[in-house]
Amino acid sequence: MEKNKHFTVGIFDDQDVLLKAVREVRNRGVKIDEVYSPFPVHGLEHALGYARSKMPIAAFFFGLTGTILAILMQSLMMGVDWPMIIGGKPFIAIPDFVPITFELTVLLSAFGMSFTFFFISDLKPHKVPKIFDRRSTDDKHVMTIDLAANRMGEEQINAVLKEVEAEEVYRKDFTDEENEGSFIKYVVDLFTNGVTSSSRKLS
Repeated sequence: MEKNKHFTVGIFDDQDVLLKAVREVRNRGVKIDEVYSPFPVHGLEHALGYARSKMPIAAFFFGLTGTILAILMQSLMMGVDWPMIIGGKPFIAIPDFVPITFELTVLLSAFGMSFTFFFISDLKPHKVPKIFDRRSTDDKHVMTIDLAANRMGEEQINAVLKEVEAEEVYRKDFTDEENEGSFIKYVVDLFTNGVTSSSRKLS
């Protein structure tokens, strides 16, 4: 069975029941793929076992790169390429470099974090979103379990979900096209049908 194609979906109506179910399901040795909720549920990320985000580390290194590039750029411009005597100050005056250094540090941090987030979240333009249940944007909490990522069989996982008070339990399958949208098809549809009618088909 291929990963990321065949899922068992559990529907929950109450956030407290959901939190309890997430802990119980993980204690039973079932790997949860994701939980979708119409609103933020306090403590859900801890119940799912998510580690702390490493985005601050990425922001620090992107900012450090911006700082180094800014100082290097200004030093080469003002001290090597086109040195000028301004008010008797030295060619390489670090205090004067502060504004541009600050701006470039912030600029690279912002762009670096944005592109890093897009990359790790797989948010490419032609990505076809997986819609497990439309009610996850209304009033239901949706727990998804990748069957290929678990040793338990489908019937056993269904039984576990029912034991933890899931309102509904059903199977959801995705095709190869839904998993890996074609970039060429996306571009063709974009120019043919426009932005509002692109290849983002919702199933």
